[in-house]
Amino acid sequence: MSEAGTSPHVVLGVGGGIAAYKVAQLLRLLTESGHQVQVVPTRAALQFVGEPTWAALSGRPVHTDVWQDAHEVPHVRLGREADLVVVAPATADLLARAAHGLADDLLTNTLLTARCPVLMAPAMHTEMWEHPATQANVATLRARGVVVLDPASGRLTGADTGPGRLPEPEDIYAASRALLEQDAPDEAAAGDLAGRTVLVTAGGTREPLDPVRFLGNRSSGKQGYAIAAVAASRGAQVVLVTTSSLPDPDGVQVLRVETAEQMRQVVLDRAPAADVVVMAAAVADFRPADVADHKIKKTDDDTPPPIVLVRNPDILAEVAGHRARPGQVVVGFAAETGDSTSAVLDYARAKLARKGCDLLVVNEVGVDKTFGADHNTVVVLDRDGGEHPIARGTKADVAQGVWNMVLSRLAPRAG
Repeated sequence: MSEAGTSPHVVLGVGGGIAAYKVAQLLRLLTESGHQVQVVPTRAALQFVGEPTWAALSGRPVHTDVWQDAHEVPHVRLGREADLVVVAPATADLLARAAHGLADDLLTNTLLTARCPVLMAPAMHTEMWEHPATQANVATLRARGVVVLDPASGRLTGADTGPGRLPEPEDIYAASRALLEQDAPDEAAAGDLAGRTVLVTAGGTREPLDPVRFLGNRSSGKQGYAIAAVAASRGAQVVLVTTSSLPDPDGVQVLRVETAEQMRQVVLDRAPAADVVVMAAAVADFRPADVADHKIKKTDDDTPPPIVLVRNPDILAEVAGHRARPGQVVVGFAAETGDSTSAVLDYARAKLARKGCDLLVVNEVGVDKTFGADHNTVVVLDRDGGEHPIARGTKADVAQGVWNMVLSRLAPRAG
């Protein structure tokens, strides 16, 4: 790993696909921004782009196999010294070998020894990407914390069109930068929120039907608590508005509520004093129009009484649209599911535009995804059109990455 103050060391693995020619542009983006890049092409990759090209663009000799400079033990050293490993194009074969822990060339050896973030950018024909074996391999890698980008859609080799294109070099570069910023040394983050006031919401609201029942959701509040705890550890004065019964984070003022309207009242009261508002709570979109003053009983004919719903206030849009102080940063969360018409990020981008916040933290949810888990994988969208994946990690790790992005938008402290 690089020492503090030195340029990040990136290993750029190049797979054997025709999209390898586009990786030359990625290499140029990395080197021109000051990164030290060691290119490790597979033998098949050299059939598409030759070794002299990689050496000239990186300014370094190209490592191709475990026997080259054997006295330096490159198959171990490269992974240990890297701050980031990027693989592009990640072919179906390379994804399979990585998922199964094979080590039959220098690149796969490096992947096994790396203790830094790993980013893989797939490129292959649509049928290969959609094959159950490839999808299983991608799921395995993501479960281990590897960031596997979705391929782009468009013209493939020959006349084929569909998902399977290598993401644009600029997009891979942006994802690489986000991972490097997320993995920055903790010492650099210590105290960087000192003097800041932060308001965080967490948990799922409960909307009563009667004295016994309520409408709710599966949110545990763990990610919001991690956001609050990390902010406090980095020096902020933190107020946490929550529906959860999790233990109070150290150094955080906790205010407990139950319904969306109660949360709204507290947030609107506290938001004017906050430099940053992070709306991590899962606020119910609807509530029952009427709340029974007694437990609703079953009828003799077993016909349930109808429940009429009304919309809850949109707290995030209200806070973002009526900022009480200049330079206030507002962060929203989007727990989304895709469907047959749109993907998760499509819905999230529409939500970002609709809500008017500065950043939107997006995660795909479901019965077996995210809810109650101790780990998370998110993508942060910004209002300027940027897309920043945060590698799978603990919810505290994800919180660190979110705060790194918030800091880039905060105006410098006076004095």
